[in-house]
Order: sequence, then structure tokens, then C-alpha cells
Amino acid sequence: MDIFLIVLGAILTNNILLTTFLGICPFIGVSGEYASASGMGMAVIFVLTMTLPANWLIKHFILDPLGVSYLSLIVYIVTIAFLVQVVEMFMKRFLPALYSSLGIFLPLITVNCAILGGVLFAIATWNLGFMESVAYGFGGGVGWALAIILMAAIRERLRFAPIPEGLKGPGIALIIAGLMAMSFVGFSGMINIRDFGG
Repeated sequence: MDIFLIVLGAILTNNILLTTFLGICPFIGVSGEYASASGMGMAVIFVLTMTLPANWLIKHFILDPLGVSYLSLIVYIVTIAFLVQVVEMFMKRFLPALYSSLGIFLPLITVNCAILGGVLFAIATWNLGFMESVAYGFGGGVGWALAIILMAAIRERLRFAPIPEGLKGPGIALIIAGLMAMSFVGFSGMINIRDFGG
């Protein structure tokens, strides 16, 4: 039951994008079209789901026993970069159209603060266990993907709306992001993931 609550909490109440605004750059940059937004969302789900347990294992079975926990931030970033390279090679080989539509934003997942933030929240701040970290990684990725897909759907509809000239582009996107964040904050208080930490 705890795993389900952590996944649900990561999607709704602790949505890494809409409650902490981590990962806002690719959120605004890629959410112009539904296809590229959903592709980026799937990539973030994969990277976050794989990164959290990998970094948890590295921290608890290599860094802590060797007494080199001070290297954890560097190791986390290297692990994220490796997994993003795997995703990039896969997309370039099997999904070339999606690879070209994501452009520079795909390699930017490496420095996407949502990925590193998820790792730091789960492992360093909340001290979640292994399965809880896996659940939070998956839920956090799904929450980020849900937010960018919703944003893409709204922005596609807004192409035909009479928006004032000064608000077109990033202006209206930030207003929509703020309204979405307010709606997700409405779920706060239901599930607090830090309560599941050790």
C-alpha cells in the first residue's frame, strides 16, 4: 500500500514539476507539440525510474561502505548522464523522427534539475528505502510527463484562441503553468512522501 501511495503522491501532491518547478526549461521548450511532449515525458519516466534505484544502490553499497559519501553528488550526475546517453542512442536508432523533434532538449535531460532533484529528494533528504525510491522515481516521472502532456494539449488548443499579442509564446505558457501548479497544489496535504522515509 505504501508503494501505491508514494507513486500517487509523486504524481499529484509532490509533482516535481508543478510543486517545486524543477525541470521547467524543457517543460516550456518542448510542450509546443503533443508528440514531442509525450516523447520527452516517456524519456523522463525512464531516466527517473532507472536513476533513483541505481543511485540508491551505489550510495548504500559502494559510497557509504567505502566512506566516500562526499562523492555522491558527482556520482549521481554521472549515473544520470549515462542513462540519458542510453535513451538518446535508443531514440536515435529506433525513433529518429522523435529524436529530431526533441532536438537539444533530449541531451538536456542530463542537466534537467527535475532528475537530480528527484534523486536528492528521495535519497538524501527523505531517506527513502530501495522500493520506495523506485516508486518515487516512477511516480515522479509519470507526474512530470503528465504535466508536460497536459501543457502540450492546452498549447495546441491555444493556437486557435484569440490571445493578446504580448502574451503569445512563453508568456501564456507561464500563465498556464502557474494555473496548473495551483490546481496540483490543491492535492497537497493528502499524501506527504517524506513521511515514508527512514
